[in-house]
Amino acid sequence: MKSKEEIQQQISKLEDKYKDSGQDLSSYLDGLLYERYLTYWDYIHLDTLLSLQIPKTHFPDEEIFIMYHQITELYFKLILHEQKQLVDDKTQDVVFFIEKANRINSYFKVLISSFGVMITGMQREQFLQFRMALLPASGFQSAQYRMIEMYATPLENLVHHTERNSFSAENSIEDLYENIYWKKGATDTTTGEKTLTLKQFEYRYTPRFIRIAKQVEKNTIYHKYLQLPTEDRENEVLIKALKELDINANVNWPLMHLGSAYKYLSKDKKPVDATGGTNWKEYLPPSFQKVIFFPELYSKDELNDWGKQWIDHIFNPEK
Repeated sequence: MKSKEEIQQQISKLEDKYKDSGQDLSSYLDGLLYERYLTYWDYIHLDTLLSLQIPKTHFPDEEIFIMYHQITELYFKLILHEQKQLVDDKTQDVVFFIEKANRINSYFKVLISSFGVMITGMQREQFLQFRMALLPASGFQSAQYRMIEMYATPLENLVHHTERNSFSAENSIEDLYENIYWKKGATDTTTGEKTLTLKQFEYRYTPRFIRIAKQVEKNTIYHKYLQLPTEDRENEVLIKALKELDINANVNWPLMHLGSAYKYLSKDKKPVDATGGTNWKEYLPPSFQKVIFFPELYSKDELNDWGKQWIDHIFNPEK
C-alpha cells in the first residue's frame, strides 16, 4: 500500500502529463471511476477467438485442421512483429539484432515442433474427405508467410533458383515479384496456366506484396545485416542466429510440411493432388527451391548443397 505522499506524487506526475498534452486530468479520473474492471476473457477477446472455428463438413478432425492453421498464422504474426522492429531499427545495435533473431527462431521452433499435430493428430481418411470441401483454398495462400520472406531478404533472393542468375537488385520490384519462386508451385508446368488458387491469391494480395517490397527495398533484415560494422557482421552469435533462422524457415519448416503432405497426400506411392492444385512434390523440398535469406553467410559448397541432407532423409530414410 502506497503512502499518501507517494500517491500525491503520482497524481502530480499525472497532472503534468495531461497538462503537457492539453488534457484535463479530472476527466480521466472520472473515467476511471466509471470504468469496469478488466477481465482476462475480455482482454484477449476469448469468446470471439473461440467462435472463429467454423468447419465446412461434419468430420470432427476438420476442427483440428482449422485451429492448427489459425495458431500457425498467429505465430507468423509474432514473427512479423519482430521482423518489423528489426527493419525499423535505426541504431544498428548488434545486441538488439541478436535478440530479435533469437525471438524469431523461438517462434519458428514452436511452429516446427507443432507440426506433429498435423502429421499424427488427424485421421487420414477424415482428412481426404473433408479436404474436398475446401477447394480451392490452400495453405499455399498464407500471405503472412510471403511477407516474412520479403522482410527477411530482397526479392532477387526469392526468384526461382532456375532463373535467379538472370535477375539482380537492378530489376524492378514488379519484375522480380513476377518471377518469385512460389508462383511456380501453383502453375501447370506443361501449359504454364496458373491455378485458381494462385489467381485468387494474386488478386487479393499482389498490391500489398508490391507495397511491402518497395517499403523494405534495400532495408530487409539481410540488408540490415550487411550494413552493420565489420566487427558486428563477424559476431559469431549473430551469424549463428541468422543461420538458424535460415534453416528454420527454409529447410525445417517446409520439410515438416512435406512430411505431412507425404502422409496425407500419397496413396499407393502415387501423389494425391493438393486442394489448391499445387505441385507440392516439386514445391516443398528445400533442395529443389534453394531459398536462402542470407547467402553471404555460406560457402559456395553450402549453397550448392542447400537442403540435400534433409531431403535425403525424407526420400531415402534408410541411408
